[in-house]
Amino acid sequence: MSGWLSLSYELVEKHYSNSLVKQEIAGYCRGRWVALEGGALGSRVFLRYFRDGRPLKIEGEGDVEGLLRYFKGVKPRTIYGSINVYGRLTSRLDLDDSSNILYTSPIWDIDGELEKWRDIIEVARIIVDELEKLGIVKSVFLKWSGEGAHVHVHERCFSSEVLSKHNPLDVAYSLVEYVLERCKSKILEVASRSEVVKVENEIDLKRVFTAPLSLHRRRDLCCVCFKPEVIDSFEVEWANPLSFKHDVNWRAYVEGEGDEAALKALKEVGGYKGWPGVVDVKPRIVVAAPKQPQPKQPGKLGRFQVMALLQAARYYVLTGDLEKAKSFGLNRAIFYAWAKRHAKDIALRRLSKLGKPMGKAEREERREEEKRAVEIGGEMAFLSENGWFMIGDQEQRPEDYDRQVAQHIESTVPYEEAWKAAVEYVKSFRREALEDQQKFFKQVYEPVRDRFIEEVLMKPERRKPKPEGLFKWLGG
Repeated sequence: MSGWLSLSYELVEKHYSNSLVKQEIAGYCRGRWVALEGGALGSRVFLRYFRDGRPLKIEGEGDVEGLLRYFKGVKPRTIYGSINVYGRLTSRLDLDDSSNILYTSPIWDIDGELEKWRDIIEVARIIVDELEKLGIVKSVFLKWSGEGAHVHVHERCFSSEVLSKHNPLDVAYSLVEYVLERCKSKILEVASRSEVVKVENEIDLKRVFTAPLSLHRRRDLCCVCFKPEVIDSFEVEWANPLSFKHDVNWRAYVEGEGDEAALKALKEVGGYKGWPGVVDVKPRIVVAAPKQPQPKQPGKLGRFQVMALLQAARYYVLTGDLEKAKSFGLNRAIFYAWAKRHAKDIALRRLSKLGKPMGKAEREERREEEKRAVEIGGEMAFLSENGWFMIGDQEQRPEDYDRQVAQHIESTVPYEEAWKAAVEYVKSFRREALEDQQKFFKQVYEPVRDRFIEEVLMKPERRKPKPEGLFKWLGG
């Protein structure tokens, strides 16, 4: 089966009206922050909030069709659930409260191509075998996501005693990293042979993974679950949405089964490296055949896209909030583009106001602006009531960033490659450069604004942490 998009949207809706599909999606997503992906007229839209700013969530089977109806205009196709299971999901603030995380799912993300699915399954088997050596057996399940596989450890297999002493996100991140480190050489053998298989630690504060029986965003395949006992029998045909083979026993777990492995991993790794405000210079593990990313076609990125990308990466490195980082990146790109065009008018306006007292209406407007103003890295920006950055009365939402920035980058180079390179590049600078508007512009943005692909994406050495102090003079 080729798997490329051919299902009409009526068949997509029919798939999600299936009672088992709704039951499985609701069962997995309950307590998780939900995301929808769709698009009309060739665009790609990623949704994580209601229009009033509340996080998307699914509590029951009726919510599945309810969300699809609510956002029908963008033709949602894929449903995702966060790695975190939350106690509350009523506002954006709940997502930033680390004490609100009840559980986190350790998940190994194995990427590849559909034609290389046997290599992907072979890597999944390596990870499953390593988990078995660590004593985690009955709490493991796998998902075929469409073009790759996810190996899951059920988030409830860690005892309340362990989770009372360690944040669930620290546990999940450490376990994924620890297992990858232990079986890295075996995975690399398969990855080198296949050339397309890649495994990395994708555990992140706001990361999402495909929900069981959700459709893939590009392939006419659905996300099926199966247990390790049948891994050698797996066939891609199991994921055919018209006749899928899916095991509902992904829910099975043994409480405490993961404790010993979790404690070993925490001792070795030390916990999640991406908590807000923490800049970690040690990159998380990526196991893949060594190769340079290649542009899809000759070309370069425009300055607007480079500014938005680097500003988003800057905000993400400083705060760990990916969705708000997109809003900030687009906001700053729009602001600088506008300021460049109107620099002369701005200067004349400021000169004309020198010595003139403000009127009452102007003072009120200034006070209202100051209430919504926030300072990020020495830059003043304004927040809407929904928590997004804004210019005038226009919000810059994550989906706007996806449309105006990510899609344009994707037409030249793979966006995910560009994003990861941008984050590594930004992390390579000292924090003081990221927190200073002028230093960021001069040291981070300006040197690569016209050659991002050549200088950042194609040169991994450019993304390594800069030596400081005595090491700078010693050359290492």
